[in-house]
Amino acid sequence: MRPYTYVLADSVAAATTRAGSANAYLAGGTTLVDLMKLEVLTPEHVIDINGLPFTGITVGTEGLHIGALERMSDVAEDPAVRSDFALVSQALELSASPQLRNMASMGGNLLQRTRCSYFRDPSMPCNKRNPGAGCPAMNGYNRAHAVLGTSDACVATHASDVAVALVAAEAALELRSSDGGRRVALEQFYRSPGSTPDVENDLKAGELIAAITAPLFPAGTRTGYLKVRDRQSYEFALTSVAVAVTLRGGVITRARLAAGGVGTVPWRLREVERLLSGRPATAATFEAAAAAAARDARPLRHNGFKPHLLRRAIVRALLDVTDTA
Repeated sequence: MRPYTYVLADSVAAATTRAGSANAYLAGGTTLVDLMKLEVLTPEHVIDINGLPFTGITVGTEGLHIGALERMSDVAEDPAVRSDFALVSQALELSASPQLRNMASMGGNLLQRTRCSYFRDPSMPCNKRNPGAGCPAMNGYNRAHAVLGTSDACVATHASDVAVALVAAEAALELRSSDGGRRVALEQFYRSPGSTPDVENDLKAGELIAAITAPLFPAGTRTGYLKVRDRQSYEFALTSVAVAVTLRGGVITRARLAAGGVGTVPWRLREVERLLSGRPATAATFEAAAAAAARDARPLRHNGFKPHLLRRAIVRALLDVTDTA
């Protein structure tokens, strides 16, 4: 780890006026400190934002509101979140380890960097770290890499579980800077790599995530989060599916689905949603809709199983939340 200066910010203005490429923000530090130790990130200044007023967990008539500095474990254990946003609680409890969940902030989780081993190894070229250097994962070992939203410049998978659940919940982010604030849908916040994989999201210089919001689900909505991985704990998803389906008389009137572990960003499954809407909640309906999930997939040498795994995970997640035999 290289030397750096440490600053404790006591206001949004104090934190954001210091923004720059040589600076990094510290909340829980569970990603930042790891990457600094590896010298993947080498900030000259670390700005501690834990004193900022980005806290609180509420569920009311206007929906869910989570301060970006709330710890993952606190959100997962909140009774109102468990009751009204069970898929968010489930995604959080399937993330990382209890120790990390006790430290990691919600905003930091949404901004965590990819687990691509090439990105995390400074001795290897990587377009995310050094634009134009190349992407060795294209022809290297790529079993855990993305099959959706990829480009010739990058195939790294987005790592967050709760981001997938929040995309299915149609969540939005409240962003703050010294100039004021703005709101952006979480689905639109992330950027597929294209030719600029180093630009991962819509966060501008001097902006911080202040809060996460989501509307209440319609009455009759059933939700769930399914994670498929190589082992049952402390492992990232090979694929995951967040599901929110609204039923009336055995018919799906509304469907929201998103997938993780397969995309360069949390992947909204809009065509699957369309094929489910207005259809009976049966295994045949789920199979037919899931078939559309990976039509645009670009499998690599070692991850050709992922499109099939995604389709099966979608069916299983839908069967689970609808109690369909």
